[in-house]
Amino acid sequence: MANKLVIAPAPHVQSTRSTASIMRDVVIALLPALAVSTYVFGWNVLAVTALSVAACVAFEFLIQKFLVRGELTLCNWSAVVTGVLLAFNLPATIPWWIVVIGAFVAIAVGKMPFGGLGKNPFNPALVGRVFLLIAYPVQMTTFPVPARGAFDALSGATPLAAVKHGAAADVLGVQELLLGNMPGSLGEVAALMLLAGFVYLLWRKVITWHTPVTIFATMALFAFVVALARGGEGAQLWQFPLFHLLAGGVMLGAIFMATDYSTSPMTVKGSVIFAVGIGVITMLIRLWGAYPEGMSFAILIMNATVPLINKYVKPKRFGVK
Repeated sequence: MANKLVIAPAPHVQSTRSTASIMRDVVIALLPALAVSTYVFGWNVLAVTALSVAACVAFEFLIQKFLVRGELTLCNWSAVVTGVLLAFNLPATIPWWIVVIGAFVAIAVGKMPFGGLGKNPFNPALVGRVFLLIAYPVQMTTFPVPARGAFDALSGATPLAAVKHGAAADVLGVQELLLGNMPGSLGEVAALMLLAGFVYLLWRKVITWHTPVTIFATMALFAFVVALARGGEGAQLWQFPLFHLLAGGVMLGAIFMATDYSTSPMTVKGSVIFAVGIGVITMLIRLWGAYPEGMSFAILIMNATVPLINKYVKPKRFGVK
């Protein structure tokens, strides 16, 4: 009979929440944004998402079955979450084989080599997304233009790309940015629905507010200072920061990726440092980098600093004044 006694140092925290229930809550929080994206871009959205999820689940199963040969963990829904998040970082018209390659990189490179869920240092979906962006830049930056909304000023480019090439930051109004009436990847076009998912995750106590809100505040302050330094005044001083918060992958990255348990710091203070780094790096890339978007790179860079943050930013020891 196997010894089921588990010995571990204090403190001992017990919870009725399981990994599967947490992951299901993340999927539920993403459903409103998925619905809006489907409305904007059509049924291709569901096809890309379904293929991404199926490929991630299949690759995880095959790796566990024939390479790792350990206990199957498909029931924890983590591969499903990775598949949905990867799909949200892709255009609706991307070729199917690129989706499969991205899923393979996310699972076979970004997750399983490190031991699976909870042991990966980088967010798997972002690993897949950045690989695809570098390997297939044309396909990854070719976005369909929705049939609804004011897109003439954009000519098919995302709002961030348009601003990168000299358009005014208020080329789209707040309503379009909130409701998703613009070109972009699946997860870039539904800021309001992603915020609704944020509220749901807070209500379910799946995440805390510290990381997302700190990222938002850091980016807004950075954009405000830049607008002020460029001689902006009046409406520009709030339009420029608001644009950078609502455009691109800020909402998706800050709410659903930067808060990943295994790739973010363990303490509140560490999470704030982590989030400030993400906000600053994102704005540096957006304003002066080669890419119009920087959230994915910023999160992956700060993922690499998490072991250092956890080492030097520790909670006070129990019983120590």
